[in-house]
Amino acid sequence: MLSSLDIEFFITIAASRSLAAAARKLNVTPPSVSQRLQNIERKLGVKLVERGARSISLTNEGEIFAKKGRGLLQDLENLEQDISDKKLSISGEIRLMSPIGLGVKHIGPIVAEFQNLYPQTTIELNLSDIPKWAVHDNLDIMFYVGHLQDSTLKRVILAKNRRLLLASPEYLQSAPSLIHPIDLDNHRCIALRENDEDATMWRFTEVATGGVTSVRISPVLSSNVGQVIKNWCVEGEGIIQRSEWDVQSELKSGKLVEVLPSYQLATADVVALLSSERFNRSKKVTAFLDFLKKRLAERLISLT
Repeated sequence: MLSSLDIEFFITIAASRSLAAAARKLNVTPPSVSQRLQNIERKLGVKLVERGARSISLTNEGEIFAKKGRGLLQDLENLEQDISDKKLSISGEIRLMSPIGLGVKHIGPIVAEFQNLYPQTTIELNLSDIPKWAVHDNLDIMFYVGHLQDSTLKRVILAKNRRLLLASPEYLQSAPSLIHPIDLDNHRCIALRENDEDATMWRFTEVATGGVTSVRISPVLSSNVGQVIKNWCVEGEGIIQRSEWDVQSELKSGKLVEVLPSYQLATADVVALLSSERFNRSKKVTAFLDFLKKRLAERLISLT
């Protein structure tokens, strides 16, 4: 396969009256020019140059190669310039707010990738178990998981997400029967208190019939940090609700299993909340949001 260096080399030959003249331009010996030219001709399977005693001329194939090669090199130069200009044009501060679990596991690493790609930016990422737009000044983006109450903000779905009811195999071995959501009254339940949601009201929709059952649990353990309740569940302390994006590795390894699979909990999509429509957003915010949506999808796919 030809490289851009091969193309540059041949264009130098095409602009020279002889191989010796090309060697002087390239600051190499004439034999090395002749040898490299032969290597290129072997790669292409055609003769590019007619060698004379004192001069050279291009064959038809050589003329085509030189013309197309110049265009390819110009396109490559334009591409490099476009990318460089884009990087330099994305600058300034970006202020973000995220739930703790999502921020630690996904948003934080993606933020670092973006800042390295666009070094003229500075990014502040704040994490909270109760992310609220009004509490923080001059936010650019707030990430949210679950039901959105503030309808004045613009909502961009980053990833579809189910909530699952989960327990460890060890817990289920000695636990009471669990066939219907009302059986949760006899189980150790663990609650996550975040987003100002009613953490003890668990609502289930039966897949087959669409019937809805609401259960008010009495949690034996609760926390405002998702990792804490997940750890408790893995250790056999009880049953939790947790987002699918956060438990893929535990499901794969068998540390956690889904319970009541014939019932669905409310979906909890991962969304970005912004105060403006896309056409009114700054270039830095638009670039970051596009980058994050792509990288988040790649990260979530890698977990499945």
